[in-house]
Amino acid sequence: MSAPVQPGYLVDAESDPVVIRIQGRASFQNCACISEFFASCIREGKTRFVMDFKACTTMDSTFLGVLAGAAIKVRKLDHPGSLILANLGERNQELVCNLGLDRLLTIDEGGSPVVVPTGPGEALDCRIELSELDQARIVLKAHENLVEADQANLGKFQDVLTFLREQVKEP
Repeated sequence: MSAPVQPGYLVDAESDPVVIRIQGRASFQNCACISEFFASCIREGKTRFVMDFKACTTMDSTFLGVLAGAAIKVRKLDHPGSLILANLGERNQELVCNLGLDRLLTIDEGGSPVVVPTGPGEALDCRIELSELDQARIVLKAHENLVEADQANLGKFQDVLTFLREQVKEP
């Protein structure tokens, strides 16, 4: 029996498009590093991304909100970029579509010529120690991104947003 996959991300920031491979579960617990990776790449002028979900077992709304935020950023650039999701699998595709993200980014369903480079990639360091307040800010921003991506998500996440806004209020 093989050992369970350690959740994380393998990245190739030098390729065009930038490749991100998700390993295991993508969640609020490990999405701060991918959010910072997207921001860093965009600052460096990299605007084309492909994410390989082949080894992604599941994902939560916070991770999906980080993806929404990245897609929103690259679409608003003077020269808009792209975010392509490849090898999603049925359940992960359902999660993406249920939140309306399929209208914001591209889902490769195998019929397009998207080729995900197969190099090993570099493991992204996701051992970021965040305070409870910083973690709440990331989760709040991710859920605000989901609402920006599709207003129908407001009803789904209203309670979460209210709770998190109270949690991050400065005294």
